[in-house]
Amino acid sequence: MENTQLIETPASHTSGLLTGKVAFVTGAGRGIGAAAARLFAREGARVVLAARTEAQLKAVTEEIRAAGGTADYIVCDLADAVSVRAAVDRTVQLYGRLDVAFNNGATIQRPGPMDELPEPDFDEVYTVNLKGVWLAMVAEVAAIRATAGTGAIVNNSSVGSLRGNPELPAYGAMKRAVNSLTESAAVTYGPEGIRVNAIAPGNTLTEMIRAWEAEAPGLQERLTAVTPLRRAAVPEEIAQAAAWLLSDRSSFVTGTVLRVDGGARA
Repeated sequence: MENTQLIETPASHTSGLLTGKVAFVTGAGRGIGAAAARLFAREGARVVLAARTEAQLKAVTEEIRAAGGTADYIVCDLADAVSVRAAVDRTVQLYGRLDVAFNNGATIQRPGPMDELPEPDFDEVYTVNLKGVWLAMVAEVAAIRATAGTGAIVNNSSVGSLRGNPELPAYGAMKRAVNSLTESAAVTYGPEGIRVNAIAPGNTLTEMIRAWEAEAPGLQERLTAVTPLRRAAVPEEIAQAAAWLLSDRSSFVTGTVLRVDGGARA
């Protein structure tokens, strides 16, 4: 019989998934990012919210504080390397460390065939959805390494990255590249105790999907029809997956792209 040893993780002694951790969340002013910031705080983390729109950040931060959580916010442009680095550095200044990060911030493209997408629009999707994630990961790894020593990062991808995506070709391409960055980072930083995973949400009721639906009437009906659970997710359901992957309860999970899609890609 194989000799096995039970490994007890720190999560065994805490009441919340993220108790005692400092979390950094991008795109935290609305949608999945805002839901994640609220959830992480409820699960015991001290949370720093980052996004471009200060009014949204302020509102979510005040909501977290009113519920008894610990949160602060930083205005951050994911397309600007200096801004991203400053946001991560500010997190360390505020709370003395960085343990976990959720790279959620993204922008959508105008739906349609790739030959109809203007080059400036392609460049924007690349800069925010791919380069922005890379910039954030580089800064986060440095901060985790210098403070907590070990930690976890989750990148928000999409099920649209897992197959051909004729309606959102640039968006899907950047998210597929995020999957590759995630896997490469997991292999690179795993020996240091830094785990890196991604989630791939399916149809989720966010401002982004509503903007897409405005350009493509009947979108929700089409997406629901190919989802075995026959409904869209709410942002909180996606945030739950990110919280688990960032927690010590997923301590042996790294380099994965976890589908959270109601079975759409089954």
